[in-house]
Amino acid sequence: MTGPVPFKAACIQLRSSGDVAQNIRDTTELVREAAGAGARFIATPENTNIMADNNRAKLASTFDEANDPSIPAFSGLAKDLKVWLLIGSLHIKVSDDKTANRSFLFAPDGTVRARYDKIHLFDSTVAAGETYRESSQVEGGRDVVLADTEFGPVGVTVCYDLRFPQLYRRLAHKGAFAFTIPSSFTVPTGEAHWHVLMRARAIENGAFVIAPAQGGLHTNGRKTYGHSLIVGPWGEVLAEAGTEPCVIVAEIDPQLSVAARAKVPSLQHDRDFTGP
Repeated sequence: MTGPVPFKAACIQLRSSGDVAQNIRDTTELVREAAGAGARFIATPENTNIMADNNRAKLASTFDEANDPSIPAFSGLAKDLKVWLLIGSLHIKVSDDKTANRSFLFAPDGTVRARYDKIHLFDSTVAAGETYRESSQVEGGRDVVLADTEFGPVGVTVCYDLRFPQLYRRLAHKGAFAFTIPSSFTVPTGEAHWHVLMRARAIENGAFVIAPAQGGLHTNGRKTYGHSLIVGPWGEVLAEAGTEPCVIVAEIDPQLSVAARAKVPSLQHDRDFTGP
């Protein structure tokens, strides 16, 4: 078989705070560690640049895209290390009272090759006293994004998108051999659903899943589940973190996606149907 050759991918697990500058420094250190381990595609979690105490604090510490300090920092880092760098999401100010929850994919030359604004926003009460209303603070996206890389097409998504399998089906039909799912999962939902859903998205589409996560107790009092994952297209867990900030690395062979789809060609068997 011919096609893209195997490469190493890494997930960066973070515990972001309300201090944007410190979050950039912490992320940079771990990205450099991942590159030192041979990773050529490195992904960070949702909320890489900030996990603020409240929306007012977040808005006071974020910027529009033209002025955001994270973007030149991570562009320069990708160029310096000559890696593909997926910043799982930055909060980018888009109005006086809302941000976009936006992924950026930087190429090895430092250019932005893809942007994706999280489509599905997390409005939920997951436990007594633990309620989230992301839509009150974040402007949701509308565009599905398939990023071209030297390894093949990658579907770019964020966290709560995971629960909407039709998004991943669309990306798989368009050729994605891998999905990025940077996340800040809650502990209750993570314990119940994280591994099952990540493996399901991989299995049903014959695709790799690269899912960097936030983990542990943040300075704003929020607890996130951690357990960053890299999953193979047959559903096997290739690498997994615990709850501490760290780097995990796994080898990705795009041809294994081709092989999985040949064994179970469900993408070819999708059919339109009617009713109810």
